Amino acid sequence: MRPFVSKSKRFESYNFSCTNVHSILEVVLSGEFMEESPAPSPSLADTPIPATPPHVPIGLMDEALQILSGVTAATFRPWIRDRISVIWLENESKRLGMTRFEEGPNELARRRRLRLDPGEVTIGLHPALLEDEALYNHTFVHELLHAAGLTVHSAQHDELTQTVAPAPSMKDSPLLQRIRDDVLGESKVQHWKCSFCGYEWKRTTVRRPTRCYKCARPL
Repeated sequence: MRPFVSKSKRFESYNFSCTNVHSILEVVLSGEFMEESPAPSPSLADTPIPATPPHVPIGLMDEALQILSGVTAATFRPWIRDRISVIWLENESKRLGMTRFEEGPNELARRRRLRLDPGEVTIGLHPALLEDEALYNHTFVHELLHAAGLTVHSAQHDELTQTVAPAPSMKDSPLLQRIRDDVLGESKVQHWKCSFCGYEWKRTTVRRPTRCYKCARPL
């Protein structure tokens, strides 16, 4: 992998994809009832930036590139090992990861069409991921698959990511619980109310519940 060198024409780079807090919660949540959350933790944006750069899980990268063998959409797979640089995201509260192609969208589309080297690609990871190795690995693989050419958030992309580096469960990840609390804290809807029986309860899930917890009627 080449060291990341800042480019003077940053406006030409192409932010193609990102792992945001809502998408990662969609992976691990299935709408089940959550217990009451503890006191709010500091915002993700307040996470200090480490002095050392992010580590690259080489074994997972090898496994991800191997599993992409034969995947037609992974246009950039032959080059991506030598083209990616990994950096920390700064002052982020919404994204756990991002993938940035340093070539502009038109040039990138041309290279994809002709199946050429994509040029330099930067993967950014949130420093809060150091709190959770499983989520760090999941986010890295998620972005690596984007960098390899699976730029759309598709069922195939999700399945491959989960195969190589499964996301941790909510109960096993204090970081995911912290993210959930941040999302709920910013939501305009803080309570759910049943229009049939009038029962109202505090919102503790990201997804809208399908039934009233008291009378079990559909919401």
